[in-house]
Amino acid sequence: MSAIASNIAKIKAGLPAGVKLIAVSKTKPVSDILEAYNAGQRIFGENKVQELTAKFESLPKDIEWHMIGHLQSNKVKYIAPFVALIHGVDSLSLLTEINKQAVKCNRVQDVLLQFYIAQEETKFGFSLDEAVQLIASDAFKQLTHVRVVGVMGMASFTDNHDQVKKEFKTLKVYFDELKKQFFSNAGYFSELSMGMSGDYLFAIAEGSTMVRIGSSVFGGR
Repeated sequence: MSAIASNIAKIKAGLPAGVKLIAVSKTKPVSDILEAYNAGQRIFGENKVQELTAKFESLPKDIEWHMIGHLQSNKVKYIAPFVALIHGVDSLSLLTEINKQAVKCNRVQDVLLQFYIAQEETKFGFSLDEAVQLIASDAFKQLTHVRVVGVMGMASFTDNHDQVKKEFKTLKVYFDELKKQFFSNAGYFSELSMGMSGDYLFAIAEGSTMVRIGSSVFGGR
Protein backbone atom coordinates (compact mmCIF):
# COMPACT_ATOMS: atom_id res chain seq x y z
CA MET A 1 0.00 0.00 0.00
CA SER A 2 1.35 3.44 -0.94
CA ALA A 3 1.90 6.12 1.73
CA ILE A 4 -1.04 8.12 0.37
CA ALA A 5 -3.33 5.08 0.40
CA SER A 6 -2.28 4.24 3.93
CA ASN A 7 -2.85 7.87 5.08
CA ILE A 8 -6.35 7.83 3.61
CA ALA A 9 -7.20 4.49 5.23
CA LYS A 10 -5.98 5.76 8.60
CA ILE A 11 -7.93 9.06 8.40
CA LYS A 12 -11.13 7.40 7.18
CA ALA A 13 -10.95 4.81 9.95
CA GLY A 14 -11.17 7.67 12.45
CA LEU A 15 -14.04 9.56 10.80
CA PRO A 16 -17.53 9.09 12.23
CA ALA A 17 -20.31 7.99 9.86
CA GLY A 18 -21.57 10.94 7.84
CA VAL A 19 -18.30 12.89 7.87
CA LYS A 20 -16.79 13.28 4.40
CA LEU A 21 -13.08 13.50 3.69
CA ILE A 22 -12.15 16.15 1.14
CA ALA A 23 -8.59 15.42 0.05
CA VAL A 24 -7.02 18.83 -0.56
CA SER A 25 -4.97 18.24 -3.69
CA LYS A 26 -3.86 21.81 -4.43
CA THR A 27 -0.27 21.96 -5.75
CA LYS A 28 -0.18 18.14 -5.87
CA PRO A 29 0.63 16.36 -9.15
CA VAL A 30 -1.93 14.27 -11.01
CA SER A 31 0.05 11.13 -10.09
CA ASP A 32 -0.57 11.77 -6.37
CA ILE A 33 -4.28 12.35 -6.97
CA LEU A 34 -4.48 9.09 -8.94
CA GLU A 35 -2.85 7.28 -6.02
CA ALA A 36 -5.56 8.63 -3.73
CA TYR A 37 -8.21 7.82 -6.34
CA ASN A 38 -6.98 4.24 -6.61
CA ALA A 39 -7.24 4.01 -2.82
CA GLY A 40 -10.95 4.81 -3.13
CA GLN A 41 -10.91 8.58 -2.52
CA ARG A 42 -13.40 10.42 -4.75
CA ILE A 43 -13.73 13.95 -3.31
CA PHE A 44 -10.90 16.39 -3.95
CA GLY A 45 -10.54 20.07 -3.09
CA GLU A 46 -8.64 22.71 -5.07
CA ASN A 47 -8.16 26.40 -4.33
CA LYS A 48 -7.08 27.74 -7.74
CA VAL A 49 -9.42 27.74 -10.72
CA GLN A 50 -6.74 27.17 -13.36
CA GLU A 51 -5.32 24.18 -11.53
CA LEU A 52 -8.80 22.78 -10.88
CA THR A 53 -9.87 22.93 -14.54
CA ALA A 54 -6.59 21.35 -15.71
CA LYS A 55 -6.97 18.48 -13.25
CA PHE A 56 -10.63 18.01 -14.14
CA GLU A 57 -9.62 17.56 -17.79
CA SER A 58 -6.94 14.97 -17.10
CA LEU A 59 -8.46 12.86 -14.30
CA PRO A 60 -11.36 10.35 -14.06
CA LYS A 61 -14.80 11.90 -14.49
CA ASP A 62 -16.36 10.32 -11.40
CA ILE A 63 -14.26 12.58 -9.17
CA GLU A 64 -16.30 15.09 -7.17
CA TRP A 65 -14.43 18.39 -7.32
CA HIS A 66 -14.80 21.01 -4.59
CA MET A 67 -13.61 24.60 -4.95
CA ILE A 68 -12.30 25.41 -1.48
CA GLY A 69 -10.33 28.61 -2.05
CA HIS A 70 -11.37 32.23 -2.36
CA LEU A 71 -13.23 32.42 -5.67
CA GLN A 72 -13.27 35.54 -7.84
CA SER A 73 -16.46 36.25 -9.78
CA ASN A 74 -14.64 36.46 -13.12
CA LYS A 75 -13.35 32.89 -12.72
CA VAL A 76 -16.69 31.20 -11.96
CA LYS A 77 -17.46 30.45 -15.62
CA TYR A 78 -14.46 28.11 -15.93
CA ILE A 79 -15.63 25.71 -13.22
CA ALA A 80 -19.41 26.17 -13.55
CA PRO A 81 -19.96 23.15 -15.86
CA PHE A 82 -18.54 20.56 -13.47
CA VAL A 83 -17.73 21.71 -9.91
CA ALA A 84 -19.74 19.76 -7.30
CA LEU A 85 -19.52 22.24 -4.42
CA ILE A 86 -18.18 25.77 -3.97
CA HIS A 87 -17.12 26.21 -0.34
CA GLY A 88 -16.15 29.81 0.05
CA VAL A 89 -19.09 31.98 -0.99
CA ASP A 90 -18.73 35.27 0.85
CA SER A 91 -20.79 37.88 -1.06
CA LEU A 92 -24.07 38.39 -2.89
CA SER A 93 -22.18 39.44 -6.02
CA LEU A 94 -20.34 36.10 -6.11
CA LEU A 95 -23.59 34.18 -5.54
CA THR A 96 -25.23 36.14 -8.36
CA GLU A 97 -22.42 35.27 -10.76
CA ILE A 98 -22.52 31.60 -9.74
CA ASN A 99 -26.26 31.61 -10.41
CA LYS A 100 -25.76 33.25 -13.82
CA GLN A 101 -23.19 30.66 -14.90
CA ALA A 102 -25.28 27.77 -13.51
CA VAL A 103 -28.23 28.95 -15.62
CA LYS A 104 -26.00 28.80 -18.72
CA CYS A 105 -24.93 25.27 -17.78
CA ASN A 106 -28.53 24.25 -17.03
CA ARG A 107 -27.66 23.01 -13.55
CA VAL A 108 -28.20 24.00 -9.93
CA GLN A 109 -24.94 24.80 -8.18
CA ASP A 110 -24.47 23.72 -4.56
CA VAL A 111 -22.60 26.23 -2.41
CA LEU A 112 -21.60 26.84 1.20
CA LEU A 113 -21.70 30.27 2.82
CA GLN A 114 -18.34 31.15 4.32
CA PHE A 115 -18.29 32.64 7.81
CA TYR A 116 -15.56 34.66 9.44
CA ILE A 117 -14.87 32.88 12.73
CA ALA A 118 -11.11 33.35 13.16
CA GLN A 119 -9.16 36.08 14.90
CA GLU A 120 -7.09 36.68 11.78
CA GLU A 121 -7.49 39.57 9.37
CA THR A 122 -6.58 37.42 6.37
CA LYS A 123 -9.71 35.27 6.45
CA PHE A 124 -12.87 35.98 4.44
CA GLY A 125 -16.52 35.48 5.29
CA PHE A 126 -19.87 36.72 6.49
CA SER A 127 -20.95 37.62 9.99
CA LEU A 128 -24.19 35.96 11.13
CA ASP A 129 -26.13 39.23 10.68
CA GLU A 130 -24.84 39.65 7.13
CA ALA A 131 -25.80 36.09 6.21
CA VAL A 132 -29.29 36.50 7.66
CA GLN A 133 -29.78 39.73 5.70
CA LEU A 134 -28.54 38.05 2.54
CA ILE A 135 -30.83 35.01 2.77
CA ALA A 136 -33.83 37.16 3.69
CA SER A 137 -33.27 39.51 0.72
CA ASP A 138 -35.32 39.59 -2.48
CA ALA A 139 -32.08 39.38 -4.47
CA PHE A 140 -31.30 36.02 -2.88
CA LYS A 141 -34.79 34.67 -3.53
CA GLN A 142 -34.28 35.28 -7.25
CA LEU A 143 -31.25 32.99 -7.44
CA THR A 144 -33.01 29.95 -8.87
CA HIS A 145 -29.88 28.00 -9.83
CA VAL A 146 -27.94 28.22 -6.57
CA ARG A 147 -28.59 25.97 -3.59
CA VAL A 148 -27.07 26.80 -0.21
CA VAL A 149 -26.37 23.41 1.35
CA GLY A 150 -24.56 24.58 4.47
CA VAL A 151 -21.75 26.71 5.86
CA MET A 152 -17.97 26.68 6.10
CA GLY A 153 -15.29 28.46 8.06
CA MET A 154 -11.63 28.36 9.01
CA ALA A 155 -10.39 28.54 12.57
CA SER A 156 -7.41 30.66 13.58
CA PHE A 157 -4.02 29.15 12.84
CA THR A 158 -2.93 28.79 16.45
CA ASP A 159 -1.78 26.22 19.00
CA ASN A 160 -4.47 27.47 21.37
CA HIS A 161 -6.86 24.51 21.17
CA ASP A 162 -9.50 26.17 23.32
CA GLN A 163 -9.70 29.07 20.90
CA VAL A 164 -9.99 26.73 17.90
CA LYS A 165 -12.74 24.72 19.61
CA LYS A 166 -14.59 27.94 20.47
CA GLU A 167 -14.44 29.11 16.84
CA PHE A 168 -15.79 25.78 15.57
CA LYS A 169 -18.53 25.92 18.21
CA THR A 170 -19.45 29.39 16.93
CA LEU A 171 -19.77 28.11 13.36
CA LYS A 172 -22.07 25.30 14.55
CA VAL A 173 -24.24 27.92 16.28
CA TYR A 174 -24.43 29.88 13.00
CA PHE A 175 -25.37 26.73 11.09
CA ASP A 176 -28.11 25.90 13.59
CA GLU A 177 -29.47 29.44 13.49
CA LEU A 178 -29.71 29.52 9.69
CA LYS A 179 -31.26 26.03 9.69
CA LYS A 180 -33.90 27.17 12.17
CA GLN A 181 -34.67 30.49 10.46
CA PHE A 182 -34.55 29.58 6.78
CA PHE A 183 -33.93 25.90 6.09
CA SER A 184 -35.92 23.97 8.69
CA ASN A 185 -37.70 21.94 5.99
CA ALA A 186 -34.72 21.71 3.64
CA GLY A 187 -33.03 18.35 4.05
CA TYR A 188 -30.24 19.49 1.72
CA PHE A 189 -29.07 22.17 4.18
CA SER A 190 -26.88 19.74 6.08
CA GLU A 191 -23.19 20.50 5.52
CA LEU A 192 -20.83 22.03 8.04
CA SER A 193 -17.41 22.25 6.40
CA MET A 194 -14.73 22.89 9.00
CA GLY A 195 -11.48 21.32 10.06
CA MET A 196 -8.14 20.81 8.32
CA SER A 197 -5.11 18.55 8.90
CA GLY A 198 -4.12 20.20 12.18
CA ASP A 199 -7.54 20.65 13.78
CA TYR A 200 -10.08 18.35 12.13
CA LEU A 201 -10.60 16.18 15.23
CA PHE A 202 -11.75 19.28 17.15
CA ALA A 203 -14.01 20.19 14.21
CA ILE A 204 -15.62 16.75 14.16
CA ALA A 205 -16.27 16.98 17.90
CA GLU A 206 -18.17 20.23 17.25
CA GLY A 207 -20.31 18.78 14.45
CA SER A 208 -18.32 19.05 11.20
CA THR A 209 -19.68 17.00 8.29
CA MET A 210 -16.75 17.71 5.93
CA VAL A 211 -13.05 17.88 6.74
CA ARG A 212 -10.58 19.41 4.28
CA ILE A 213 -7.32 17.53 4.69
CA GLY A 214 -4.20 18.04 2.58
CA SER A 215 -0.84 17.40 4.23
CA SER A 216 -2.09 14.45 6.33
CA VAL A 217 -3.17 12.78 3.08
CA PHE A 218 -0.44 13.75 0.64
CA GLY A 219 2.43 14.62 2.97
CA GLY A 220 3.95 18.08 3.49
CA ARG A 221 4.71 20.49 0.67
